[in-house]
Amino acid sequence: MTTPKKKDHREKRPDDHASAPTNEGEGNRTAAKAYNDATHTFVESGKPAAAAKEAERAVSTPEAEELTAAEAKGRARARH
Repeated sequence: MTTPKKKDHREKRPDDHASAPTNEGEGNRTAAKAYNDATHTFVESGKPAAAAKEAERAVSTPEAEELTAAEAKGRARARH
């Protein structure tokens, strides 16, 4: 009596690295281009002026204390 041949699961395993994006390292050109394109779109949209006015309003109201505390907390955790 012969025993059935055991399947080798490695044969049908998809190549995990074939579809994975390549690691471009610290000088990631793809990410830099995406960031630059999004920044350019944002600037061209005219939204920075509205965002600046909102920020100016926020720092001249009681919300300013909360923002200052949040900034101090962020700076305390920052690695310099």
